[in-house]
Amino acid sequence: MKLDSFYLIIDGSHWLERLLPHGLRLVQLRIKDKPEEFVRAEIRRARTLCEAAGATLVINDYWRLALEEGCNFIHLGQEDLAEADLPAIRQAQCRLGISTHDPNELATALALKPDYVALGPVYSTTLKQLDWAPQGVARVSEWKARVGHVPLVAIGGLTVERAHAVLDAGADSAAVSTDVLGHADPEARTREWAALSRARA
Repeated sequence: MKLDSFYLIIDGSHWLERLLPHGLRLVQLRIKDKPEEFVRAEIRRARTLCEAAGATLVINDYWRLALEEGCNFIHLGQEDLAEADLPAIRQAQCRLGISTHDPNELATALALKPDYVALGPVYSTTLKQLDWAPQGVARVSEWKARVGHVPLVAIGGLTVERAHAVLDAGADSAAVSTDVLGHADPEARTREWAALSRARA
């Protein structure tokens, strides 16, 4: 499987109408601390919008809702792996991405034969509180050597300006949130990321 080099993480489906027209092709819907029916509606709307635009949608954490709503790509953090019904996810032919932060977590992830592995945070990040110090670009190369053919997603503190370093180090995709959603002009920043992705295709 080949991932787009630009992987945007959004906190709500409202971003899709704004950003899909500007070259967004790979997006993760990451919603925290909302009622289940709200999340279900968001997943349903995001799926409709992404399908219409030909974009790949990844659902963070809510694997049951993702399966019920017919989504085919799920991302799980390490803390969610123990609770997820991995056979059900595979039976539904749903692709799976897994977060990793240290060698033990990487081993756990690779044993599950994921469709991609994420490494983070590469740089310091404000998106979420983490127990791990920034990994650095050198760790990206180390992880890529370990994962081999499995696609590697770099995440954490990434910007357009930093993206080339992690992609050159071996990452197949650069996951980003704040650099786009927190930008003064998210549409323009999305176009910059999309141009970077096309240049590296």
